[in-house]
Amino acid sequence: MVPILDYLLQRQISPQWRGLLTALAEEFETQIGQGELRQLMYRVGCRFAAAAPLPPCSSTADLADALNACWQETEWGYVELSDEPEYLRIAHSCAPLLGFGAAALSWTPAFLEGVYQTWLSALGAEGLSVVQASEFDEHATIEFRLGRHPV
Repeated sequence: MVPILDYLLQRQISPQWRGLLTALAEEFETQIGQGELRQLMYRVGCRFAAAAPLPPCSSTADLADALNACWQETEWGYVELSDEPEYLRIAHSCAPLLGFGAAALSWTPAFLEGVYQTWLSALGAEGLSVVQASEFDEHATIEFRLGRHPV
């Protein structure tokens, strides 16, 4: 990761939680497989989104504003949206997923996948699914896509 981003992301995660979250993630990984961990984080994301519903949105710009208002309030980074021909691109940056440790980045992004699926379904994206389209990259960004995806 770019050194300045690494530094800022580490500062974003409260020191009182770093050790606990890393130990929790390590224990989860010894007890639960990667697929189950992704499912667990996805369900946690769904619960998070259900507890913090978005207001109605009439455009992609309105949706981006609503999403960013929630993420700003919770200090979970920010999102950029773009309408692509086949999908809605969701680029989420600076989520504090490193709080669980770098090894957990293989399953913790499923939290965001569940959040976005729940929020977008509630706003009318029935029949469409959110899928993770990239890894947490050196710019602290993860891409998701809302669209019709083969099962």
